Amino acid sequence: MIAQLIGYLRDHATVMKWLFFAFLAFAVVFDFLAARHHPHFWGDSVIGFWSLFGIGGCLGMIVICKGLSHVWLMKGEDYYDE
Repeated sequence: MIAQLIGYLRDHATVMKWLFFAFLAFAVVFDFLAARHHPHFWGDSVIGFWSLFGIGGCLGMIVICKGLSHVWLMKGEDYYDE
């Protein structure tokens, strides 16, 4: 069941990418319409702050985790031949 779902999502990666961008655009548009009663800090009063924070955080984690994986997990091509 899960393997079929993963295979389906892998086959339709382009559709999933556009769904993600549509949801992100919806979140930014919704942020224009949402009422702000009592902002807790300066970011709560900026329109689109949480959407940009989320995408920036995701991209930062991808870059950091990819860099750490290259440093800690990557082995040379002839590592198992030695």
